[in-house]
Amino acid sequence: MVKKLLLNFILIACFSMYTFAQNTYSISGIVKDKKETLPGAAVYVSGYKIATVTNNEGKFILPKLAPGNYDILVQMIGYLPYSKNIIVSDKSINFEVLLIENATLLKEVVIKPDPNRAYYIALFKDFFIGKTSNANECEILNTNVLNFDDDIPNSLLTIRASDFLLIENKALGYRIKYLLKNFEFNYRTKIFYYAGLSSFEELKGGSVKQKKWLKNREIAYNGSIQHFFKSLYANKVTEEGFVINKISAIPNPARKPDSLINASIKRLTSGPNGLTQVLTFNGADSLSYWLKQRKEPKEVNILNRNDVLIDTLVKSFNTDLKTMNYTDALYIIYKNERESPAFNSSGFKQTRPPDLTNYQISVIDILEPPVSFYANGGIFDPRSLLYKGFWAYEKVADLVPMDYIPTTKK
Repeated sequence: MVKKLLLNFILIACFSMYTFAQNTYSISGIVKDKKETLPGAAVYVSGYKIATVTNNEGKFILPKLAPGNYDILVQMIGYLPYSKNIIVSDKSINFEVLLIENATLLKEVVIKPDPNRAYYIALFKDFFIGKTSNANECEILNTNVLNFDDDIPNSLLTIRASDFLLIENKALGYRIKYLLKNFEFNYRTKIFYYAGLSSFEELKGGSVKQKKWLKNREIAYNGSIQHFFKSLYANKVTEEGFVINKISAIPNPARKPDSLINASIKRLTSGPNGLTQVLTFNGADSLSYWLKQRKEPKEVNILNRNDVLIDTLVKSFNTDLKTMNYTDALYIIYKNERESPAFNSSGFKQTRPPDLTNYQISVIDILEPPVSFYANGGIFDPRSLLYKGFWAYEKVADLVPMDYIPTTKK
């Protein structure tokens, strides 16, 4: 089914964002538990390489942050992970963090053997880390923190984590701490969803590894969701290699009206005096014909090859934020890279005209209009969009930090 069906998913890797602006502010605070302040707590900005540690008084400061939407993560051994969303607009923010002791560390934990655990972990890796070439060099170091709940009657697998996932990406040269909020996979619909917060740290390596990582990071960034929205904000989608078309849903010309279909089926299955009869002959007025008509989709998708005008798609909300609104699905073509053979057999490949060959193609459906986004490509609410195609195929193994800056001049 995975290879045959088009897998749609809501990619809710909730990486908070900021935008590049002249004015910068700070986020500061103090970390405590119920008794005292906590020195040595790690404080991260989700989606970035920005991090610090609380001082002897339990205080911290994250300076030089541009206006934007941030998720702050706090971690300390013996306590539950903490996260808080903070919006920086026109002033610095100070807040208090109250950590709660991790009760599971205070008592002996009995882990019951689960014969399906290896299968669940493999499934989680496929849909969370991905199956790209970068995913082959990406490893979750502490799968023991994962907890699985398989709701068989509802065909729903739910996965949670008791602590940060530690992920080592040797393809891009990052160590990622990921606070998994939720992961759900529906066996029946093949739709999966995950939500979480991450922080990035660069791995250490010699010149050969560094050169490899720089190259791979740029490849991962180019054509990505982040790259697209950054280009869209700057009104440079064409220069950056993107083409925006639309997919419109129109009435299916091959399907007869419902009234005619229902009347014909009733006529062919009802005999004299209301007696039911079954007819099986073939032809344009047979029962089999009208039953097939009823199964025909009411709408079909038509690709409009006219380029979407950016000024009709994007509006400025304020000096730091722009919004995007539309009704039809966006059909995004990235022409500077090609889809790999592995992608072609993944089940994510979108239908296309012959002239588009193996360009990277993604489709965006809007769930919660309008979509707000920042200059660095960060989306204010990632849950407002549904991705299909290439962007649904790429996952955590292909992520770069939100403060990533390409090294190659275009």
